Amino acid sequence: MGAPPWRLLCCCCCRESDHNGVDDLKLKPDAADGEVAAGDWYDLPPFQEFTFQQLRLATSGFAAENIISESGDKAPNVVYKGKLDAQRRIAVKRFSRSAWPDPRQFMEEAKSVGQLRNKRIVNLLGCCCEADERLLVAEYMPNDTLAKHLFHWESQAMVWPMRLRVVLYLAEALDYCVSKERALYHDLNAYRVLFDDDCNPRLSCFGLMKNSRDGKSYSTNLAFTPPEYMRTGRITPESVIYSFGTLLLDVLSGKHIPPSHALDLIRDRNFSMLIDSCLEGQFSNEEGTELMRLASRCLHYEPRERPNVRSLVLALASLQKDVESPSYDMMDKPRGGAFTLQSIHLSPLAEACSRKDLTAIHEHLETAGYKDDEGTANELSFQMWTNQMQATIDSKKMGDTAFRQKDFSMAIDCYSQFIDVGTMVSPTIYARRCLSYLMNDMPQQALDDAVQALAIFPTWPTAFYLQAAALFSLGKENEAREALKDGSAVETRSKGH
Repeated sequence: MGAPPWRLLCCCCCRESDHNGVDDLKLKPDAADGEVAAGDWYDLPPFQEFTFQQLRLATSGFAAENIISESGDKAPNVVYKGKLDAQRRIAVKRFSRSAWPDPRQFMEEAKSVGQLRNKRIVNLLGCCCEADERLLVAEYMPNDTLAKHLFHWESQAMVWPMRLRVVLYLAEALDYCVSKERALYHDLNAYRVLFDDDCNPRLSCFGLMKNSRDGKSYSTNLAFTPPEYMRTGRITPESVIYSFGTLLLDVLSGKHIPPSHALDLIRDRNFSMLIDSCLEGQFSNEEGTELMRLASRCLHYEPRERPNVRSLVLALASLQKDVESPSYDMMDKPRGGAFTLQSIHLSPLAEACSRKDLTAIHEHLETAGYKDDEGTANELSFQMWTNQMQATIDSKKMGDTAFRQKDFSMAIDCYSQFIDVGTMVSPTIYARRCLSYLMNDMPQQALDDAVQALAIFPTWPTAFYLQAAALFSLGKENEAREALKDGSAVETRSKGH
């Protein structure tokens, strides 16, 4: 497993972060089937401004391992997954430096979209606008995109009732946006549709933000853009309906078919070439015909001939075949991403952290030493650079002695001196101080150190496991299990399994 060397840094990079101060998300429970109608009651904390340091920590320093953009780091604007306070999962979109040169316009757009709150959209929780940095913070959706489920599925194709639910929920999302005077949606496509913990489809809030630099509303192949956009370069509410029509084609066919070709197939009544073969026997001719009729209307060349969103909602609601089964059942997924610790392989350290066996954790950290801090020996050979450097090394040595002798209060003091100097950072020292805090019944401080260790070394399983131990101590059972799961996944990948 590769590890980062000790690094010389400016002091601000290794200071402990302040808490972001956001209240816990408070989601009202769904009905038993998890399919309550969308409404304005969706209860989330108000939109807020984050500091760049908060988001740097939340994403482990914008680590490549946390990139979830479809195009990876090649995308002009990269999306990362992260956790606030190692607990609340978020998605962070980091724009290219040229995307929003006017900070006031960025803030106005973000705050406007951030006022929306609805269970049919991926809600915007906040933003960051510092110097040249422009970032958006949204809810994290763990169950991939509609494009993945339609075009690149692995175990099973999406069933017909679920496809009908997807297009209804998306129409409801657009209807909500229209009701809040946000009728324009930029580049609506299958990659903008994400699935939440319960596998309900949501419309990404990022498409509600226009790009101030290039003004482009469509980044996809020009064969899929509305004809009027090709003529004028401007997006209208009717353009959004056209794009919704392309989504209806995606759902029908399981492929990304250019609208002109699909309309030719519909006119020629060559339905077998259009409809996904995986859907054979799952729907009636009337249902398929009605969905094709709706798609054709949405794709009308003349914008004024296209239906409005409200009529789409009513038409699609009447087509629903299964309103009782929860989405996670239809997608064959566990509810809320639920899992048990027995379902994942835990290393001895992970097991110890799951039991809050602090003695066993201490033995592991003592045995491991600083092997995960690559370059330690070379760094120590320069210990006579300055008196400050000598004092830093001495505080580390005294901390190690206290840690070995289980004098954890002394270890905290000595490691804090090392950290406060700020000229070197070591994930192991944060890990050792984390355990020392746990030994002194200071779980919040322990959690902060585990977060710092992960920011320094984003692929270090030990940091995930220590987060879990701290979260268990704080009574955050679900978040602790998530940390164990993440650490186990990282450890498995590092071993090439």
